[in-house]
Amino acid sequence: MSNSDYIIKAAIKKVTEKLNEVLVEKIEEATNIAQDAPEIFKKEFENLKDSIIEEAEKMQNEVNTYNKSNVATQQNSIINRTSEKIQDINKQIEKLNKKINYKI
Repeated sequence: MSNSDYIIKAAIKKVTEKLNEVLVEKIEEATNIAQDAPEIFKKEFENLKDSIIEEAEKMQNEVNTYNKSNVATQQNSIINRTSEKIQDINKQIEKLNKKINYKI
């Protein structure tokens, strides 16, 4: 074997060793990430769930506030209409009283 053959074999051996070393290192990193992934997903899911619940409560409060405002407006409207009807009835009673008093 010539010197160049030894150099080529040594180069192939060292490159193979380095590739194996890097591959093992990357596999270990991937394994660590894979082990942490369920916990990361669980935390992210919990954050998402909390965020959804918070938004739902906010939306519900907005609807409740709107409904309370509508109820108050409707009640005021009913009170106003009832008040107008009472005034109309009072006017009719006054007219009837005048008629009765006029006849007497």
